[in-house]
Amino acid sequence: MSSVQGYSTSVFYRGWDVLRGYIGMTCDGCSASSALDFDFSMAFQPIYDAGGDRVWGYEALVRGLSGEGAFEVLAKVSPAQKYRFDQDCRVKAIELAARLFPAGEDLRLSINFMPGAVYEPAACLRATLRAAARHSFPTSSIMFEFTENEEIADTHHLERIITEYRKHGFTTAVDDFGAGHAGLGLLVDFQPDLLKIDMKLIRGVDSSPARRAVIAGIVHIARELGVTVLAEGIETEAEFRFLAGQGIRLFQGYWFAEPAFEELPRLHLPSSPAAAS
Repeated sequence: MSSVQGYSTSVFYRGWDVLRGYIGMTCDGCSASSALDFDFSMAFQPIYDAGGDRVWGYEALVRGLSGEGAFEVLAKVSPAQKYRFDQDCRVKAIELAARLFPAGEDLRLSINFMPGAVYEPAACLRATLRAAARHSFPTSSIMFEFTENEEIADTHHLERIITEYRKHGFTTAVDDFGAGHAGLGLLVDFQPDLLKIDMKLIRGVDSSPARRAVIAGIVHIARELGVTVLAEGIETEAEFRFLAGQGIRLFQGYWFAEPAFEELPRLHLPSSPAAAS
């Protein structure tokens, strides 16, 4: 079996012991969900750790088999297929990461999900845990990013999801923070491990006093709450330099690398990483 970071046999079997406890669980949403009538795969985009001058992990991004973007793939998902699609995305991401991630390196795999596609948190994790165990992929190396295009009405359900995920060692993140409903109100109710600042706030931050003030506020709040900040959507070195100067360590965006279909892209490193420390 492939391995991300020398995952030991004892840990592997402990993972299966945990999984056995979930085999008997049933999830009405997953059971009733329709099978997909289309195929898809994943592209990977690196997350750069400026403090350590290394790749911290990769986000798995859904793609069509001919390279179609996420919106085109998601448009094919019917309401009756949303639970199955969510499960299949997780399994596909883990399968590819187990094959692509270099052995011996401590890398995170970031997977997107929508809380509305999780019917019963514990039962809906069966496929994820099964895939992780099958490929000897440690759950501590998996990060789940959650976001919603619409306001999350059932905050209790989201809290149950996060609690269950943390039980298994998953890292949790809020995606697109600062856009739509992924804002301060959500952060008051839930403190994830990581916040991904939306690219709309990032764009041109080096020359925008308003964006600078907002970013500084987010960084301060996150620091007070013990939450790590990741700046996504970086497209220029000026954006990167300013944000690194604010104490942000994790970055993602086209300036570092574009997503690569079923492979890990080469990372464009800053000309002087030490300047970002």
